[in-house]
Amino acid sequence: MAVLIAAVAGGGLLIKHAIEPVVPAALANCATSTQIAPHEFIGPQPMCITAAQKLEATITTSQGDIVVQLHPEVAPVTVNNFVVLAVHGYYNGLGFWKAEDWVVQGGDPRGDGRGGPGYSLPDETTTTPWDPGPTAAYNRFGTVTSGMEKAQVLSVTDTILSVTIKVS
Repeated sequence: MAVLIAAVAGGGLLIKHAIEPVVPAALANCATSTQIAPHEFIGPQPMCITAAQKLEATITTSQGDIVVQLHPEVAPVTVNNFVVLAVHGYYNGLGFWKAEDWVVQGGDPRGDGRGGPGYSLPDETTTTPWDPGPTAAYNRFGTVTSGMEKAQVLSVTDTILSVTIKVS
């Protein structure tokens, strides 16, 4: 009986380790603000990126991968927030609550577009046009560079499996 329990517990640890997000070395110091409930924090995430960093997010969905070039030079607070939450697995398993021919919105833990991490971000306006492909949290902070065909077929039944951040 002890062997079976150890095997089950050990297997659980292996599974937990396998699904934990991979944090790039350049983002190892990115910590979340104090978490007060599942998917809820006391305030915006501490700054850990710079405007000079080249950041790319791969959003793995149930339809496939969508690659987004992030723009910290345009919206540093919004990009930082997305990066910190992503490297800590915030978006993993969350769904898309709106999917229309002109917009896809997801990553809300409530699943209805009215939830979020428990705080607001400042407006970070840009003159960059909103052509097809922008990524936004009501602040434009990235552009889809690959996988637009995957984004265009997303529906409210699809899921964000993971978000991986690459720093170059």
